[in-house]
Amino acid sequence: MSPRRSYDQYCSAARALDAVGDRWTLLIVRELLAGPRRYTDLHADLPGVSTDVLASRLKDMEREGLATRRRLPPPGAAYVYELTGRGRALLPVLQALGAWGQAALGERRPTDAVRAHWFALPLLRALDAVGAGEGGLVEVRLEEGLFHLYVGAGDGPVYGDGPAPGEPDATLVLDTGTCTAIGRGEVTVAAAVRDGRVAVSGDGALAKALREA
Repeated sequence: MSPRRSYDQYCSAARALDAVGDRWTLLIVRELLAGPRRYTDLHADLPGVSTDVLASRLKDMEREGLATRRRLPPPGAAYVYELTGRGRALLPVLQALGAWGQAALGERRPTDAVRAHWFALPLLRALDAVGAGEGGLVEVRLEEGLFHLYVGAGDGPVYGDGPAPGEPDATLVLDTGTCTAIGRGEVTVAAAVRDGRVAVSGDGALAKALREA
């Protein structure tokens, strides 16, 4: 296997880009922040990536210590990829990139793919700003589908596709336009709740904080 190209610069930014600067790498990290994923699931949620490129990036991420591959025990018996601690440490990097890029998001183009869980990180960023104690498990319902967030997550997944895997501390129901506006920074979650654009249910600290903000 040939060595990866390097900027060969004694600079931490250059070293970081040596590891994650290739196209698709950070988007793979975005997907793996949801927890262990099978190769086929990653490919389905990264429209536009070829199988060869995805396989190559995953091997590079293993080599850089960003991700690992393991076999699930029976009856699953499938291989999954998951982030290491070093890979998970890229969460604030992705959040900063998302905040920087929100001004360029604009209106959705006809060629733009969309997945409900792609709204997870921008919404998580907005919910973190609410500052509701230790956070909690949040289920989010959009027209495109359901996903859930772990506000104040520790070492586990940051978000997940589909309904919450237990009783959520808060459930948010909103339309995609409102979720997009929150992601762009045009409106805060608290303001959207006050305006009736986000319906909040649940008895957790986060739900109460959102209703009272």
